[in-house]
Amino acid sequence: MARPTPGPVLHPGAELLPFPGSGREISVRYMFSYLHETDAGVILRVKVQPRASRDEVVGVQGDVVKVRITAAPVAGAANTRLLTVLAKAFGVPRGRLELRTGSTSRLKTIAIQGISGADVRRRLEGDL
Repeated sequence: MARPTPGPVLHPGAELLPFPGSGREISVRYMFSYLHETDAGVILRVKVQPRASRDEVVGVQGDVVKVRITAAPVAGAANTRLLTVLAKAFGVPRGRLELRTGSTSRLKTIAIQGISGADVRRRLEGDL
């Protein structure tokens, strides 16, 4: 039996692109290319800048959310710090975040349970 692939996500440039997530869920709603809504929560595409001077969610840049973190990318320290910074920014417990893809890359896919796409967009547009 073939595994279902995620549906297309509406890119800001108005073209349809496949969502490069893990393929575990299929979105019912087509939204922004950095955000994929599922039944359990959202999947967020993130670009990380390690060894920054401070921890901050910069905002949406193209089809990713840029996050600066102070931790170095050594032994998973940057990944752990990234999940902590995102949990604080979105107001969810740290245990509801899961690193899906990109454990050794700057581009990562993060699953966040218990939050809607509208809440994520609202937090990204407001003051984090």
